[in-house]
Amino acid sequence: MSLPREIALTAKAWPFEEARKLLARYGAEKPKKGYVLFETGYGPSGLPHIGTFGEVVRTSMVRRAFEQLSDIPTKLFCFSDDMDGLRKVPDNVPNRDMLAGFLGKPLTQVPDPFGTHPSFGEHNNARLQAFLDGFGFQYEFKSATQMYKSGAFDETLLRMLRHYDAVMKIILPTLGAERQATYSPFLPICPRTGIVLQVPMVARDEAAGTVSYRDPETDALVEVPVTGGHCKMQWKADWAMRWLGLEVDYEMAGKDLISSVELAGKIVKALGGTPPEGFNYELFLDQNGEKISKSKGNGLSVEDWLTYAPDESLSLFMYQQPRRAKRLYFDAIPKAVDEYLTYLDKVSSEPAEKQAENPAWHIHGGVPPAGKVPLTFGILLNLASVVGAQDSSVLWGFISRYAPGTTPESNPLLARLVTYAGAYYRDFVAPTKAFRAATDTESVALADLAAELKALPSDADAEAFQTLVFEIGKRHGFTELREWFKTLYEVLLGQPQGPRMGSFIALYGRDNSVALIEKALRGELLAA
Repeated sequence: MSLPREIALTAKAWPFEEARKLLARYGAEKPKKGYVLFETGYGPSGLPHIGTFGEVVRTSMVRRAFEQLSDIPTKLFCFSDDMDGLRKVPDNVPNRDMLAGFLGKPLTQVPDPFGTHPSFGEHNNARLQAFLDGFGFQYEFKSATQMYKSGAFDETLLRMLRHYDAVMKIILPTLGAERQATYSPFLPICPRTGIVLQVPMVARDEAAGTVSYRDPETDALVEVPVTGGHCKMQWKADWAMRWLGLEVDYEMAGKDLISSVELAGKIVKALGGTPPEGFNYELFLDQNGEKISKSKGNGLSVEDWLTYAPDESLSLFMYQQPRRAKRLYFDAIPKAVDEYLTYLDKVSSEPAEKQAENPAWHIHGGVPPAGKVPLTFGILLNLASVVGAQDSSVLWGFISRYAPGTTPESNPLLARLVTYAGAYYRDFVAPTKAFRAATDTESVALADLAAELKALPSDADAEAFQTLVFEIGKRHGFTELREWFKTLYEVLLGQPQGPRMGSFIALYGRDNSVALIEKALRGELLAA
């Protein structure tokens, strides 16, 4: 569902705010290359991770927003720095001993330890593309090795060579004294060993397009072209070279790279170019409020999240407040799922100005799917908690009674959620369930609730049940109704938080709910 341009021009959602930077950059004038270019970068020494997903999904949201503002074509390049030297042998690969002999060589010159591709770099590139394709991202893949060796970067590399002193003047103040003595923005690929060398340059020939260095092992003077894949750039200079050579218009980066973004932008300007637009997003925190680190293995992975929830909920997590640090842990999943369902339910009936602010519009690239899920994920989790989650058909028995005509075939999203709810309950809810006995006052209130439920029609709706629950709480002196609901959760469900009770009773059934209360009053839930 495309939005009227006048709505997109004033929308406050952050993807539109970012897209308007690009509109200010070009207006209605198409760039010489014929399109506006978005880019995301990837270091293929490891597997794609949750940060990779976050960067591509957020960039794609800005791209889609820009397409609502302008008729200028767009492209997204996912760039792999696969000419980077292998710095250490990863812990999570087979044939580690084989890799030890290739340290320092470009990843596309290192054998694939998995034996599926010509090189380790190509193996990880394939994993990246499969990862992106699995989410339906629209992009063009770019390999640093192919770009360097094909000559696509030659003109920009020669330009870097001509401005060598200006580039060094920008970078050297950011380095320590020891590194300053050996630094060069050009990294020669040693003709003798094939290793990516970090050595100082002893001579430059701008006319010939070459640099010279001393071989660190033989001390021989070696001259190599900066073009044709004989050299690569140090990563900060490489970032600037790539921005300039590809004419990148937009690239975002994590908050930890702010200084690198600023430095690369200065290099681009020194070479006469214009740095891309973009913004710096905050990093994720684990359950203890510490920054997530791949080396520590804290936090969770994309695969972890997708075991318990649909990818749309992860996209929502990435959409929300990207400039604020957020805890990325398993307890964030149920809330994200239910918020996604709420936004999805609203978006198709909203006016255009509301759609522009609705995350579901951005998650689905302006084409959110039709259909309504009649239950929240939280309700499904609590149903799984009460009836056991070993067999999804048991859950569907309750669902089909609550929402007649609803089947896995007619509501595939709900079918996915039932499976996810079972997995989440099994791994995170069941191990932590802790029932408690009701106090005397609570026991009287629970007995009254059971009696009043019996007096209601068995097919009463969720609102009728919810109203009754409220009335019972007030009747028995719960001045803070939160405490009454907490009682219901802890005594009946064995957990500190829970669902909207009216909806839960309607789903679980009046008679089953009464039986659950009576079991709790007899101490059977506590004993179990």
